[in-house]
Amino acid sequence: MPRSSNKPRRPLRFVLRWLAWLLAVAAVAFIVADGIYLARIWPDWEAIRTGPVPESAFIKDYRKRLRVKHRLPESQWKPVPFWQIPVVVQKAFIVAEDGRFWQHSGVDWQALRHAIQANIKHKAFKYGASTISQQTTKNMFLTSDRTFLRKWHELVLTRAMESKLGKQRILEIYLNDAQLGKGVFGVAAAARYYWGKPLDQLGAREAAELAASLPGPARNNPKTRTRVFLKRAATIRKNLNIVLSR
Repeated sequence: MPRSSNKPRRPLRFVLRWLAWLLAVAAVAFIVADGIYLARIWPDWEAIRTGPVPESAFIKDYRKRLRVKHRLPESQWKPVPFWQIPVVVQKAFIVAEDGRFWQHSGVDWQALRHAIQANIKHKAFKYGASTISQQTTKNMFLTSDRTFLRKWHELVLTRAMESKLGKQRILEIYLNDAQLGKGVFGVAAAARYYWGKPLDQLGAREAAELAASLPGPARNNPKTRTRVFLKRAATIRKNLNIVLSR
């Protein structure tokens, strides 16, 4: 009686070897293709660091859509230098979006771990941990797609941006390019649009309300004043007052 063997037969070993080889080739091809893509979109960091505040990919995309969808509100964007952005506005957005902005190196791993734990607890994707740096990267160079590949590109570009631009320049670009309403981009344009005021006249309440527009500014903003918006604005205002009193 022939002995049974646990070893795979020769044809099966041949197929498995070929599958492993094909997977290795596919992985190498993907890495090369992704490297070429990143090289193609790689920014001129020096121009971004020293030049005027650049127009984000989201602003450019909105203006393209305006040519087709004429009922969209006209785009409003008025970038201002960092020194013209009141400290209360800077702190409101940091309180709302990224409390450890000045401490992390682009990705807040501590906040990410807490977000994952909370999402597992609620069995839903309720909390994100995207930093101001990551949001700036997405606004500037990428799309809002929630794919692994986009998140990978966001991570690579964010780490490069942190080392090439520095925190102050990142915050300056973020506050000038963030979408804060339908067609409203940046805190200076938003101040004029919602209150008819220059940016330097905003107080803590207005600053908190601008920050409360995120992450859904088209629906939740100082004009719509939805329940979600008002609740978020109150929380931000409370936390902002604590920060300002230190």
